[in-house]
Parts: sequence; structure tokens; C-alpha cells
Amino acid sequence: MWLFYIVFFLYEIVYYNLFPLVPWLADTEPDAVWYILSFIKHFIITCLIPVTIYFFKKGNPEKVKYIIVITFLVTNLVTDIYYYFGSTDSYTSGNLVEIVLILFSPIFINKRFFHLVTWGLILKYILVGLFIQDPVILFPVILNIVLAILAYILLQRILIYVKALKNSYDEQLEGIVKGVIATLELKDPYTRGHSERVAEYAMSLAKATGKVKESELNHFYYACLLHDIGKVNIPDTILTKSGKLVDEEYEIVKMHPVVGAKAIEDVEGIADNIAVVYHHHERWDGKGYPDGLAGEEIPLVARITAIADAFDAMTSTRSYRPALPFEEAYKRIIDGSGSQFDPALVETFKQVYPDWMTISKHYYKDH
Repeated sequence: MWLFYIVFFLYEIVYYNLFPLVPWLADTEPDAVWYILSFIKHFIITCLIPVTIYFFKKGNPEKVKYIIVITFLVTNLVTDIYYYFGSTDSYTSGNLVEIVLILFSPIFINKRFFHLVTWGLILKYILVGLFIQDPVILFPVILNIVLAILAYILLQRILIYVKALKNSYDEQLEGIVKGVIATLELKDPYTRGHSERVAEYAMSLAKATGKVKESELNHFYYACLLHDIGKVNIPDTILTKSGKLVDEEYEIVKMHPVVGAKAIEDVEGIADNIAVVYHHHERWDGKGYPDGLAGEEIPLVARITAIADAFDAMTSTRSYRPALPFEEAYKRIIDGSGSQFDPALVETFKQVYPDWMTISKHYYKDH
């Protein structure tokens, strides 16, 4: 933001205030109308400073660059057309900050912003050219196209590098996560494969809702793999107990979401989905744990995981009971709509149930 303002105002001061003082450049001094239009343009752009500070304080800096660029493009388009339309003066507008915007746009690693900057500037000059019919406009159009091509090549190289880093990080993270799961399964052999199946079921349901962004699915998947990580803190005698838990033992079990959330709170990526670990035992009616949240107070990712976790728990053999048939587990999920589970998600569960059957068959076939 500050680079934009420094370049923008420095160029305006030098070009329109200092250059006219040089004797051989005296003819370049603009008239009063241009100064009035420039004042309006500068006033509008300056007024954006408190707006951008507000968005930064609200933790939403992503919007700042769009607000600045769109305002800059619109104000320049309007003032240029107003001043040059019907005028005999040759077109001499523009600002060095336009070149800075194009060349620096790749560092944001955002194709949408890159296209806004490059196509916005090119379109601005084309529209001005259509109104004032000055062939001089061709020069900034061609210059912007050339710079846009160079910036696009740079953007692509940056994106490839970032993607390679992300893939490498994800592979390492997945390896660590699966290592942790393997350790947990050694404590409780009855839960073997539970975390992986829950993660697959939850991914299927999350995609079907259309409410979880594609870019967030990977980390959601890893969080689902670790949803029961807090059980490492539960004594083996409780985890593998064949009979009913007494109240004291159940209270210990109920602490595993809290312990698990604490364990991953500093893990980059997974921490963004900490609700999966912390809230997957909450109930729609508010009778769950650890916080007794109800309805949409429960984060969506946790509501999704709750259904996946319950379904796999019912269809898996445990130390205290045999696995239920899939049809019975399906029925119990449906019966839990509005009490244990989010009714809207249960409706989506009905749609993805055939996919869950396929996921289960593939898992047991491969293992």
C-alpha cells in the first residue's frame, strides 16, 4: 500500500510541479482545469488511507489492494476523458505507479489480482483512446501489454515454485500425521483404519455440501485424520475396556478433544481446522461435549466430521461390541437428524451414502 502512495504522489509532484519549472519544459505546465481534476483525484485516493487501515485492523487486508487499484483506475479514466475529450492537447497523462503495479502484481501470487491490474490498465487506455481519438494512446497500450507479458511469465514461475513447496510440505505433513495415527492405533488396535476412513467419509460429505473451499480440503483432511489424537492421553485400560465405562472413566474420555486440540494448535495448516478435533463430539441439540454447543454454533467442519466419525464407529468392531451392519448405521444417522446431527447435513449424507459404501469396500479390499 505504502509503495503505491509513495510512487503515485512522488511522480505527480515531480512531473506536474517540478518539470514545469525547468525552462525548456515550461510548455508542459497543465492548465487550471487539470489542476482541479488532479486535486479531486488526489483527494479521493488519499481518502482511501483510513479505509485501508480499517481493513488491516479488521484482519482483512486482502481487500485493500483491490480497493486501491479499482479506485485508481476509475478516477484516472474519468479525469482523463473529462479533460482530453474535445481538447486539442496531446495526451500526456499516466503515472509511473502503473508500471509499478504491473511489475509488482506477481508478488501477490494471485491471478485474479494480476488480471485486474493488467487488463484494467489496458482497458482504461483503450476507453480513453476511443473517446479522445489520439494515436498517442497506442504507446501506453503496447507498453502495458509488453509489461503484462513479462509479469505473467514471472507470475507463472512463482506459482510453480509455490506449488512445489506446498506439495512438498503437504507430503511431509501427511507422513507425520499418519505416523501419529499409527502410534494411536498401537494403543487401541480396534481403531485401526478408523481415522483414515473418517477422513475419507468427511471429505466426501464436505465436497457434497459445496461449503468448504477447494483450497481448504487438504488441511481439512489432515485434521480429520487427527480428530482422535487426544486419545493418546487416555490410559490403555480405558481404551480397550470391554465393559461399560464408569462415570470417572467417561469423564477422562470426554477430555480427548481438548487434549487433541491443544496438541495441534501450533501446527500450520491443521490449526486452521482445529474445530474438527475440538468439536467433533458436539451434538446438534447441545448435549455433546466438550462445550455443549448447539445447532450452528458448532463449526461446519466439526458437524461434518461428527457424522463421519459416528458412522465409522458404528460400522467398526470395538472392544465392547461387534460392528453394526451398514444399513443399521445408516438408519441411526437418519434417526439422529435434528438431535445428534445437523439435519441439512443428514440430507446430504443420504446423497453420498453410496460413495461411503464404495470408500469402505476399497479400504477393506486394500487392507
